[in-house]
Amino acid sequence: MGAKEEKFILWFDEISMADTQLVGAKIASLGEMIRNLAAKSILVPNGFAITARAYRYFLKTAGIEKSIRQILDGLDTSDMNDLLRRGKRVRDIILDAPLPSALVAEIGKSYEELEDLYGLSGTDLDVAVRSSAVAQDLPDASFAGQQETFLNVRGRISLIRAVKRCFASLFTNRAISYRHDKGFDQFNLALSVGVQKMVRSDSACSGVLSSVDTDSGFQDIVDITGTYGLGETIIQGQVTPDEYQVFKPTLKMEKYPIVSKKMGDHKIKMVYTEDETRPVRTIATSEEEQRRYVLTDAEIITLARWACIIEDHYTETTGYFRPMAIEWAKDGDGRAVGTGHLYIVQAQPETVHSQRDFTVIENYYLPARSQVIVQGQAVGAKIGQGPARIIESSASLAQFQPGEVLVTDMTDPDWEPIMRGAAAIVTNRGGRTCHAAIVSRELGIPCVIGTEKGTNLIHDGQPITVCCAEGEEGKIYEGLLEFQVERIDLKSLPPTRTRIMMNIGIPEKAFLDCQIPNAGVGLARQEFIINSHIGIHPLALVYYEQLQERAASDPLVASELEKIEARTLLYEDKKEFFIERLAQGVGRIAAAFFPKDVIVRLSDFKSNEYANLIGGGLFEPAESNPMLGWRGASRYYDPVFKPAFALECLALSRVRNDMGLNNVKIMVPFCRTPAEGRQVIEVMREYGLVRGENNLEVYVMCEIPGNVILGDEFAQVFDGFSIGSNDLTQLTLGIDRDSELVAHLFDERNPAVKRMIQNIIATAKQYNRKIGICGQAPSDFPDFATYLVECGIDSISLTPDSVIKTMLEIARKEAELG
Repeated sequence: MGAKEEKFILWFDEISMADTQLVGAKIASLGEMIRNLAAKSILVPNGFAITARAYRYFLKTAGIEKSIRQILDGLDTSDMNDLLRRGKRVRDIILDAPLPSALVAEIGKSYEELEDLYGLSGTDLDVAVRSSAVAQDLPDASFAGQQETFLNVRGRISLIRAVKRCFASLFTNRAISYRHDKGFDQFNLALSVGVQKMVRSDSACSGVLSSVDTDSGFQDIVDITGTYGLGETIIQGQVTPDEYQVFKPTLKMEKYPIVSKKMGDHKIKMVYTEDETRPVRTIATSEEEQRRYVLTDAEIITLARWACIIEDHYTETTGYFRPMAIEWAKDGDGRAVGTGHLYIVQAQPETVHSQRDFTVIENYYLPARSQVIVQGQAVGAKIGQGPARIIESSASLAQFQPGEVLVTDMTDPDWEPIMRGAAAIVTNRGGRTCHAAIVSRELGIPCVIGTEKGTNLIHDGQPITVCCAEGEEGKIYEGLLEFQVERIDLKSLPPTRTRIMMNIGIPEKAFLDCQIPNAGVGLARQEFIINSHIGIHPLALVYYEQLQERAASDPLVASELEKIEARTLLYEDKKEFFIERLAQGVGRIAAAFFPKDVIVRLSDFKSNEYANLIGGGLFEPAESNPMLGWRGASRYYDPVFKPAFALECLALSRVRNDMGLNNVKIMVPFCRTPAEGRQVIEVMREYGLVRGENNLEVYVMCEIPGNVILGDEFAQVFDGFSIGSNDLTQLTLGIDRDSELVAHLFDERNPAVKRMIQNIIATAKQYNRKIGICGQAPSDFPDFATYLVECGIDSISLTPDSVIKTMLEIARKEAELG
């Protein structure tokens, strides 16, 4: 036995990942970072580890192992009452057994040395006491979250008590159940305990970050959550934390890399107390805290940079890609550490997406829908169903049966044995890094969190379908709906000469959609982002101050102004609200597909659609036929709308120039004449979008017969065309596509429409311009897609759910053509 193996205590700076058999992976990782990453400015609070040898020495001297084995003999983990009873008896035996005096003395001595290290001798230094499981010959085991951590522990007596509670937590109900169900010997594990200087996040903030996107596994994103006070409120689902996403490639290019910021609902925070029996308590946050983000942009970028450094280190050390799950904390006290400093307090390998096979894609679909009972935030992208089981407390756990949908306020770590058998999980509270979300990802179970009223609106025993396959919003439908699962082996897909692109509208799905084989985005719709992420007419933000003056005498204006203020509380400059939200929505899509082309269509609302936005009725005209009225290009240079279009341009300029996502190209919709196109390009130039500068290309939608007839002239103005088959069919055949009376005549495969398309493709080729299609027809009709291939089209942009089947048809057609 070496010198380290003989010790009861090892300091963090003595430890590396080579010492996992002594201190477990959690504590070994702290030592690894202190020893290897401090030089790269990553801050980790110091401390010491009570080794696995100390734990085994305790069991031996106390003589309790035989009793524990007897208690666990014949355990049936499917019997929750039996598991609860036996687990408590084991933990009580450990808690009642005295620690060896030699071990107590060493722990006390090390605690005093830690006080001295921080210049706080004799002050009852506040420490975190963390459990770290040590596995023997169990390479497939994952013990994350199964043992306990205790915060704000002060004084030697409290520390010894916390160490014993950590030892006992090796036999939490969830840990016993996990090992039993996996067939692991309950005594092939030991426990190490880390004693670490507390970061006083109770007077600042804390959270979790992942070096990949937690939902999709997209590898180029750092996902950060944060809340005020201790991060335990995030895990418990008591708050919905702030969420930030940072794009790694542009972070490393020193560009502005934050592609998403979403403020949470942090009305409470967990703080420390001076009461040893109740070391933490929950208090309300201040109004000021509720009205600002937890982290500044500089802090978000610092944490993201640290995540990349940590991920790179572990990837280099192991020899394969190693995404990491990391806990961070900010010190707001300043005793011994630095006020305002950020710290990493834990870093462990991510265990969900790192083990996923990215060459196989599963797509879940609901062909038909029923009444939505309640909705919340989707975790994952699957569908599950079964009878609902309302669980209000741990006392009711025994009622749960495998195959039911668990519906509760918020899950608890001790519920994990029943969660493994759930068809789906629904909670009232929680954010994307709460306990329910974390466990459901690990188990591959669909989960909808933050429904607020799920336990009230869903009835016990009611058959329900839980759908997480429709974007960021998860929905609970009445009944057991039929659903389809498409499994695609990407290795078997044939290549195509025609570029297969995608139509994307929902930024929240971009990191998942980009994993489908593609050549980029042929159409990114700004309308969805404006509708869902902004919801306010841009002119209402441009003229906000004037509306304030009118509000005193006009009740309608006052009402609209109140709605605007509620949405834009964070923004003193209301125009910045529009610019930032649009930039982040577009930026998220552009990042997902970077460096492939992402063609963003400028806003194509019609006047009646703009009027539906908050404040829209104050600025929009009433048109008898909005489909053919003031839409697309005609708005952008009009003096009335130009100030609103300026916000769009500034947002897109921010994406391309500040964020560094110059894969964004711009497309002008409903451009009636070449002269109108030149006017739009000139307005864009005024606001920083210069065609040809920084690789900027500008395309035009080909959706008006005039675009085809004057294709040669439009080719002198734009870099390419994208065929909008819906409007082109409508205007070629003279059909109102919103009218049911003539809907049967609407067909993109009509010979007149096909000839229009053939002509514009030929013109584009003649003038060496790019030509693609982004209309719905190729997604709906594979034979239409193959016709486009015959015509020599450069690219076909499809809805994500039709990419694979259309790709196969196109490959077959290309093989025919030779």
